[in-house]
Amino acid sequence: MERFESRREFIRTTGLAAGALLLSPKNLFAAGADAAADYTVRIKAAPIEIARDVILSTITYNGQFPGSLIRFKEDQQVTVDIFNETDTPEQLHWHGQKVSTDVDGSAEEGTPYIPAHGRRRITFTPNPAGLRFYHTHNRAGADLSTGQYSGQVGPVYIEPKENPGRYDREVFLVLKEFEPTLSRGGDMPQDFISPSATDKILKETGEASMKASLAKGMPHGYEVGYRFFTINGRMLGHGEPIRVKQGERVLFHILNASATEIRSLALPGHFFEVTALDGNPVPNPTHVPVLWIGTAERISAIVEMNHPGVWILGDLADDDRRHGMGIVVEYASRSGKPQWVKPKPFRWDYANFAKPTASATDPDETFDMTFAKDNAAEEGFNRWTINGVGYPMSNEMVPASFHLKQGKRYRIRMRNASDDIHPIHLHRHSFELTNLAGRKTAGVVKDVVMLGGYQQLEVDFVADNPGLTLFHCHQQLHMDFGFMTLFDYV
Repeated sequence: MERFESRREFIRTTGLAAGALLLSPKNLFAAGADAAADYTVRIKAAPIEIARDVILSTITYNGQFPGSLIRFKEDQQVTVDIFNETDTPEQLHWHGQKVSTDVDGSAEEGTPYIPAHGRRRITFTPNPAGLRFYHTHNRAGADLSTGQYSGQVGPVYIEPKENPGRYDREVFLVLKEFEPTLSRGGDMPQDFISPSATDKILKETGEASMKASLAKGMPHGYEVGYRFFTINGRMLGHGEPIRVKQGERVLFHILNASATEIRSLALPGHFFEVTALDGNPVPNPTHVPVLWIGTAERISAIVEMNHPGVWILGDLADDDRRHGMGIVVEYASRSGKPQWVKPKPFRWDYANFAKPTASATDPDETFDMTFAKDNAAEEGFNRWTINGVGYPMSNEMVPASFHLKQGKRYRIRMRNASDDIHPIHLHRHSFELTNLAGRKTAGVVKDVVMLGGYQQLEVDFVADNPGLTLFHCHQQLHMDFGFMTLFDYV
């Protein structure tokens, strides 16, 4: 008879569902690390086996993909040694945490690089609680072997001081594609986003710009496609299944670690009770049949295992799922070929998880930003601008464009004059969603949000973490080619 572990035993012994190691002070890759460090991360090239006879070479954390699950405790200081065993200076970004610029892992903010074949020791206090992650923040440009195209990503879970524990066990899932290639055009459909209303002026502006570019003989700018798709570093059918028993309440912590792609997930016959977005508890936990997860977004959701069988938890895109973007969920005493049943159409709406009828607090100041695309303007790559300015494609620090006063509440009014979806990220802060395509909302706190093509979006944040603060699109191609700006405190 198969033995099912308690939630406490499961957390201690497994970490990631597909076998990645739990990174803790006791079992930490100790060779060569100082005893005084709580954790060690080694940036190194290593082969990873994503399927039988499919072995890829990439840059990893501690020689594996995904990087080890790190479990911190909220507000308990930690020391981390980072060893860079590659030939290239690196940045390790602690995504979603309220840390100093010296620790954050962004050269644009002034974080020192981890030198090639060198080491940095950092000390910080993990917060806020919930699902965060760590990843490289190097730019890749046209080199699709570096930056977030590589295997440099791992999940972080910051244990809250109080945890109601309304679940039986946790499973961590990291979604990631490999072997990227460049192609021309091919934007994904946006019919999953709600509200779907577009701004007429933004659309006319964006379409006019594109028509003018094509009329000059310019091709469509480069996009990225992938050959392999994985969950926890294994293609569908090539890793251990998630084994469950009927009646269990399983808390899935899901990270979209893609460099460029928006992902979806469904589990036939089951619903997801979304409890947190980007690690932050939602005011209104809601059951949904499908999860849509933008680049760098995270979702925590409870699934009640009440539909016995052998199922595929996978992406709605048939081609991506067939090329690996899925994992098997197997009930005890059930066997046979894993089944996939496509769910009915479902629109993803952040407002479903908001405070009903609530309104956000008025800001002290509002910043207006318009995002635009210059088609194929940078050696065939699209050039991206914020208010007409593209961030310089150099490693030099530049002056901040927006200025904050500590303690004030700010609203960012974003206007997307392109047909691309942008996963917008603000470093070292969290923000509240306050307006979605003209519809007011309140209570949903995130650090990445998907802004639809030709749409508007407003978020509010409090300036409570002084220092240079990077704001950018988390899509690697967009970030690398201009889609960044800086805030500072004055």
